[in-house]
Amino acid sequence: MSGPNFEKTELIPVIAQDSETGDVLMLAYMNQTAYEETLSTGRVCYYSRSRQKLWRKGEESGNVQELQEIFYDCDADTLLVKVNQIGGAACHEGYRSCFFRKIDPASGSVETVGERVFDPAEVYKK
Repeated sequence: MSGPNFEKTELIPVIAQDSETGDVLMLAYMNQTAYEETLSTGRVCYYSRSRQKLWRKGEESGNVQELQEIFYDCDADTLLVKVNQIGGAACHEGYRSCFFRKIDPASGSVETVGERVFDPAEVYKK
């Protein structure tokens, strides 16, 4: 086998990581069509579970992800994409990373640790 096993599961989790800094930007999913498009275009494409369709990262916001490297795990059911994040934000809430809230393990309190790069209300006009 070479590459992810879409026969095992139709949707494979994908971790997106900044290729320069190593920051984890987001987690999303790909089906085989999204995977093949990502490889053929060099621009990361996911599958939106909520919209039930292909989701070309940045199609609304302009914050696209250029593929730098792609890896799959030992079970061939998870992908890691190392990307060049254009526009500075991977998160639809306007943050660089979707992981901008930190939980204190001792108290359970939550702290916002990221800075907003853009205002989602302005970008998505919703």
